[in-house]
Parts: sequence; C-alpha cells; structure tokens
Amino acid sequence: MAGLLSLFPAGSTLADDGMLVVGGCRADDLVAEFGTPVLVVDEEALRSRAREFADKLTVRWANSRVVFASKAFPCTAVQRVMVQEGLGLDVAGGGELLTALKAGVEPGLVVLHGNAKSDEEIALAVEHGIGLVVVDNSDDVDRLEATVPDGRTQDVLVRIIPGVTADTHAHVLTGHDGSKFGLVPAAAEPLIRRIEQSARLRMQGLHVHVGSQILEVEPFAESVAAVARLGEFPVYDLGGGLGARYTWADKPPAVGDYLDSLIGAAREHLPAEAQIIIEPGRSMVCESATTIYRVTTVKHGTITFVAVDGGMGDNLEVALYGQRFEAGIVGRFDGPDPERVTVVGRHCESGDVLVDGVDLSRPEVGDLLAVPATGAYCFTMSNNYNGNRRIPVVFARDDHARLVVRRETWDDLSARDVD
Repeated sequence: MAGLLSLFPAGSTLADDGMLVVGGCRADDLVAEFGTPVLVVDEEALRSRAREFADKLTVRWANSRVVFASKAFPCTAVQRVMVQEGLGLDVAGGGELLTALKAGVEPGLVVLHGNAKSDEEIALAVEHGIGLVVVDNSDDVDRLEATVPDGRTQDVLVRIIPGVTADTHAHVLTGHDGSKFGLVPAAAEPLIRRIEQSARLRMQGLHVHVGSQILEVEPFAESVAAVARLGEFPVYDLGGGLGARYTWADKPPAVGDYLDSLIGAAREHLPAEAQIIIEPGRSMVCESATTIYRVTTVKHGTITFVAVDGGMGDNLEVALYGQRFEAGIVGRFDGPDPERVTVVGRHCESGDVLVDGVDLSRPEVGDLLAVPATGAYCFTMSNNYNGNRRIPVVFARDDHARLVVRRETWDDLSARDVD
C-alpha cells in the first residue's frame, strides 16, 4: 500500500500511530463524532484547487472566467466555497440552480445547461436573471422566447457537437457524433441565425464539451478548432472534462498543461477579444474528499470479500462507469500481511463493488476503511436503495471539523409518503 497516502487530499498525513489525518483531523475522531460512512472534504485543498484554476487561466487569457460544474458536487457548502473564491457556477437543473443561489452566487455568473430543460427550469432561470443559458436545441429557444418578458433579453450560448471522440468511458463521452447533447455544426447554423433575429434572446457565443475523465490534452484542443469554424462571437465556453487521479495508474495532465493546450488552441483559432469560460467539475473536487467506512463482514473463500457499511448508495461510479478506486485499512496502510480482497458494499446487488482487487492489511470486522478521491459524483448520485440513508458531508480544516450535510434519518425516508 506504499503511496496510498498520495491519493488523499493534499496535505493529508499519518499520525505517529499510523492514523489517517485529513484537514488536520484524525479519521478516528471524525468517525467518533459523525459516524460511518462519512464523506470528508479537506476544505483548504478544495479552496486551493479553485484558486489554481482561476489563477492559471487568467495569466493565459485575461478575459476569462472559471465556472464550477456543480453537478460534480452540488452541495451548497461546496458551491459556496467556489463563490467565495471568485468562481461562477454551472448548473444542470433547477435544484442545482436553487442551491447555487442559496450559496450566494451572483446570478449573472451562473450558466444553465441541460439537453431537456423543463418549462419550470427555464422560468427559474429567467426569474432569477441568470447570466447564460446554453441552448441545446430549438425547443430551448421556443421555451425561452415564450418565457422572457417584453423589454428583456436573455443571453444564450449554443452547444456544439465538435465531432471529437475522447479516450474515456462511453457513458461520459459528450463531444462525439451521435451525442445527445448539442447540435452538429450544420444543424446549429440555422438556429444561431434564428437567435440573432430574436427580440428576446441575445446570441453571445458557443459552448463545447467533449466528455469527462479525459487524461489527454489533445481532444480539448481539437474541440476549439471545431467551434471556431462557426464564426466569431463574444463568448466561447470551452467546457470541462479534465480527468482526476483516482489510482496510482492515473496520470491526468496538470492544470497548467491542460490550459496550455486549450488556450494555445484558442489563440490560434478564436478572436483575441473574446471571453473564454471553462467549466472544471470532476478535476476540481475529486481529490479533495475521502469516504470513511466501517468493515462489517470479512468472508474468506475463493475470493475474500470485505464488506463495509456503505457502497453503491454513496458511490455509484463503479457500477455506472467501472471507475477504479483504491482503499486502505485506516491505521494500517502499510501494515503487515497484506491480503488481496474485493471490497463490496451492503446493498443487495452483485454489482455493489467498491474496489475489485486491493491489498488490505489483516482486514477485520470493526476496522475503518478509507477510500480516497470520492469528491466527484459520489454525493450527487447518492441514493436510498434498500432503504439506505444518505451519508453526511463534513468539512475538515485547520484541525476543526464541521458538518455541512447531515446524515438522513429514518423519518426522512418516509417524509414524502402521503399514504
């Protein structure tokens, strides 16, 4: 397990007794206060990452803006950190918009996405005066024109399919031909002309996004060239998609290298006076968090199964995308007698596997097990399968821990029942 610590939030350490320390807080103390499973966010690591993206983009393209892709971790406290660090927020639905506003975002710094926006979501966007609506199709235009009141205009971008197929899981590809998101250039051109003639909409520019968990820089640059062929506009939203480090095998580009490629392509293809927006999501939050579980069962056989008190209820990434995670017994990351095991969850599905094949030191019932790099898409896709109660989120910083999302109660599970 040598090197496992490097996958935890920057600044994480091991105490003299081997106990994991995140954000200055010991894992055993966190569990004593908040129980298990618990999702722990190193707040300073999160803030530092936000500043890194903002600073490194600004020095490469002055007229630019970082907008956090909230869908990666749409917790109000996380959104508030981004707002406090000067970022805008990208939202992909009404709920994310409302938590963004609760987090204190300036509405003009919000970007609304979605391939099937509802009338209600369009109305919320217009009511609150959000900055940009990304038009995915002509139906979006119909709804906006029917909703924006006389005397007002709504700034919009048109989402383009660049025809770029990145090397990532098929379920998180979005820029390839056949994507459900956006329009191919030939279909986008007449819609752009229509928007330019609208009395209620103002055509501001183009949006492009090639996918998620992309570990190469070339697809980002290719997408810039594709949208540039549609003409010159005031704004180009170049999306997100930069990969994060989940395992020792992952080697995502550094933020600076990613931006060198992206902005290099922008300098070559886009107007010098245009505003550039980027939307980091997974790469912004993934490595800032870890989930701590308690081992409930160890079952030896052809395969040794180590079962914990969570699973696909708090981490669907394995079942949905086949995402690989690593794990370690807290207090024994480099302990004796490592055994190759499969870590599974408590849910009634054979696919409820957290880590298939990992070396753990003498796993026993009652041990704490930590899984790093759970800051992206775990909270947002958490669910109540098997009557599971969704887990709490805790911010740790400077030796202090604070609860930002409480654990669900049994009463919460039936709160929406009407009979």
